[in-house]
Amino acid sequence: MIAVIQRVSEASVTIEGHVQGSIARGYLVLLGITTSDTVEDLEWLGRKIVNMRIFGDAEGKMNLDLKSVDGNILLISQFTLHASTKKGNRPSFIEAARPEVAIPLYEKMITFLSSELGKPVETGEFGTGMKVRLLNDGPVTIIVDSKNRT
Repeated sequence: MIAVIQRVSEASVTIEGHVQGSIARGYLVLLGITTSDTVEDLEWLGRKIVNMRIFGDAEGKMNLDLKSVDGNILLISQFTLHASTKKGNRPSFIEAARPEVAIPLYEKMITFLSSELGKPVETGEFGTGMKVRLLNDGPVTIIVDSKNRT
């Protein structure tokens, strides 16, 4: 499971002209789920996301997590994070989980993040074409892979 965490001043996702979810200060998280991901991967990654200290403290050091700044999460599923580009110029998505595996894990991630954060998580809609807007703050973008924990 891969998460691309972007520290944002604001972010939103629009589906067919309707704003599905939006946040002010917080993280826009793009989440890619593979065929081998488990609930253990989900919980490890979910804790990493919520506890990631990438907001500036009084001295400007990245020392504060989401809870410290009353931040929010906008979670977007993105299977293309698992694109393989080793052969040719057309990416392969063979490692990306099919909807029957990915949807339940995505929904569990929403619930897990909400529980850990102590408030609702905004989302897009799995498997739908979405327009994502963000104002990256920094810019700060962190990539975390549950299969690369050491």
